[in-house]
Amino acid sequence: MSQHILIADDDAGIRDVLRMAFEPAGFTVSVAADGQAALEMARSLSPDLVVFDIGMPEMDGLTVCREIRKTSEMPILFLTAQSDEVDRIVGLEMGADDYVAKPFSPREVVARVRAIMKRSVPASAPSVVLRRGVLSVDPSRHACRIGEAAVVLTSREMELLVQLMRRPDNVMSRPAIVDAVYGTNIHVSDRTMDSHLRNLRAKLSQAGCAEAIETVHGVGIRMGPCRAV
Repeated sequence: MSQHILIADDDAGIRDVLRMAFEPAGFTVSVAADGQAALEMARSLSPDLVVFDIGMPEMDGLTVCREIRKTSEMPILFLTAQSDEVDRIVGLEMGADDYVAKPFSPREVVARVRAIMKRSVPASAPSVVLRRGVLSVDPSRHACRIGEAAVVLTSREMELLVQLMRRPDNVMSRPAIVDAVYGTNIHVSDRTMDSHLRNLRAKLSQAGCAEAIETVHGVGIRMGPCRAV
């Protein structure tokens, strides 16, 4: 079964270019021309991933992301103008998995979508549940718990946490983390990684796991003791 992508952009040319990039790559594609239509289609079609332009009429992409995140953790990739750094960071902090700045290469968008979806689909074989203090992570089920409480994470946040949990006492440098989470062929800015890390720390803290991730200044990050608050 092909994976279903929803593309939302008010520029018909961009919608057509992305459709022509995704369909030969084996994806089923739906398109929307504004934010309101994109939100309705995301809810009714439940696509495997959505690609949104931030600057859409009727409802901007940030608002669409916020509404989707109220009920779903479906992967989201933003398309942004090259100069809209603030919007990119806000989008990541709202729960988007990644972004691509315009003008973009359609092949890069497809590559980033494949990378996101590869990390979003549970592995067919059962994986070992990773534990650290009150924190437990089951990568194959995309499940994170602190004690008995479930913690909802995006695919990027989950992959970041899994990488740290697999080496809980080791310090991982920033380049090593980026390569493990994004792959070696994709450039990721420091701000993007910082946004995902900040969101992950906040979610774990709010769920009752104090100091779950420690920063070793000048070296990298590692898991903390994950004690209950």
